[in-house]
Amino acid sequence: MPVAVVIDSTAYLPPELSQAHRLTVIPLTVVLNGAEGLEGVETQPADATRALSARRVTATTSRPAPEQFARTYRQLFDDGADGVVSVHLSAALSGTVEAARLAAVDFDGRVEVVDSRSAGMGLGFPAIAAATAAEAGADLAGVRDAALASVARTTVWFYVDTLEFLRRGGRINAAEALLGTALSVKPIMHMPDGAIVLREKVRTASRGVARLVDLAVEAAGDDDVDLGVHHLAAPQRAEALLAALTERLGARLHDTYVSEAGAVVAAHAGPGLACVVVHRRSEG
Repeated sequence: MPVAVVIDSTAYLPPELSQAHRLTVIPLTVVLNGAEGLEGVETQPADATRALSARRVTATTSRPAPEQFARTYRQLFDDGADGVVSVHLSAALSGTVEAARLAAVDFDGRVEVVDSRSAGMGLGFPAIAAATAAEAGADLAGVRDAALASVARTTVWFYVDTLEFLRRGGRINAAEALLGTALSVKPIMHMPDGAIVLREKVRTASRGVARLVDLAVEAAGDDDVDLGVHHLAAPQRAEALLAALTERLGARLHDTYVSEAGAVVAAHAGPGLACVVVHRRSEG
């Protein structure tokens, strides 16, 4: 492939999809109660779920080092790539984009770094768009632009059982966490401009899933769409989300991807996460 596409482990793409599009995945690091591991390699979602279920837990994450990106880019060029488009987790949540950009400086404009302003399939859909453009023969700028256009057409909504994990990880402030825990309400979150923002509160988990469906349908508008659905230790919620959205969207729904969130998102969202990513196929 003349232009190679690099992503990080927070895309949570089904492995066969990454392989089909020849995506190179760089893992983030997760530390659970002092035990360090590479996401998706040494630390799996079940490891995070077990750790986060304990009464006392410390969970932190860290970006890949710039040197790791540089080694990956160098290997891709050695293998024959003419350019690299590197698509990553929102810069508002992680230093991963910054690390990739630091590494890209040494490659004389042959590496383009794209901030997905998202995570999960919010990163995955732009990566697939980039890879599809590369497979069609687009040059470096064309592959980058395909990723950026897909970012603009992607919307993320998610439900968590509690805001406590997001607060501990510094992804939201204490005031928002307090709002989410008052009267045991359940928070619905979204990611405008890449930051996690409390959208609204519901009373029960079932209402949370129902509200995610409404918001996803609203985000789809009149467009044909693809969907990504993620969960953490909550497969029934994911199944309920997909079933309801399949019914509501009908023939406008095309590709669907369901996967469990990995340890990085788990450390900050906690068990019970349910997420829907809407990718509009048109430019509207």
